[in-house]
Amino acid sequence: MPGTLSLNIPNIITLGRILLVPLIIWAIASSQMSVAFVIFVIAGLSDAVDGFLAKRFGMATELGALLDPIADKALLVSIYIALGLADAIPRWLVILVVSRDIMIVGAMIVSWLLENPMPVKPLMVSKWNTVAQVAFAALVLASLGFGFRVRPFDAILMACVAVLTLLSISRYLVEWVRHMATTEDL
Repeated sequence: MPGTLSLNIPNIITLGRILLVPLIIWAIASSQMSVAFVIFVIAGLSDAVDGFLAKRFGMATELGALLDPIADKALLVSIYIALGLADAIPRWLVILVVSRDIMIVGAMIVSWLLENPMPVKPLMVSKWNTVAQVAFAALVLASLGFGFRVRPFDAILMACVAVLTLLSISRYLVEWVRHMATTEDL
């Protein structure tokens, strides 16, 4: 990656997205769902803009590679927790989504502590999982913020999030076990 830990425009945009997390949590906690939806859209657009700038103009940095997934996960996990606490989505789904991320981060930390770091590469099922999580959160926020019914799309998207999250957990677990087993034998 060009550059090291330099701060540039895409990284500043990513930091801005991280700063939007408390605002969206406040909006959800205050039942300002239309405001939460608008902030969510702004965060999504900022993600697209920082990615475009980094790739198109060669502004990718190590810092950006670290901050971008942190910003994405902080936003999604926070939204799911806040929506769960607001009884806008089932708590079992919140537990599933949050537990997946905790398990992945935990596995990465364990592999790092055992001096056998696992390369960070998102799996295709996890990319689809993220798309489903974003779509479901947007649908819930929009329906609550603007008062329209989303049946049966909310149930379909919720099922997709659940299934893809379980598939993602299982795939990461298989990859982690495979990685840890093959390098221990060397």
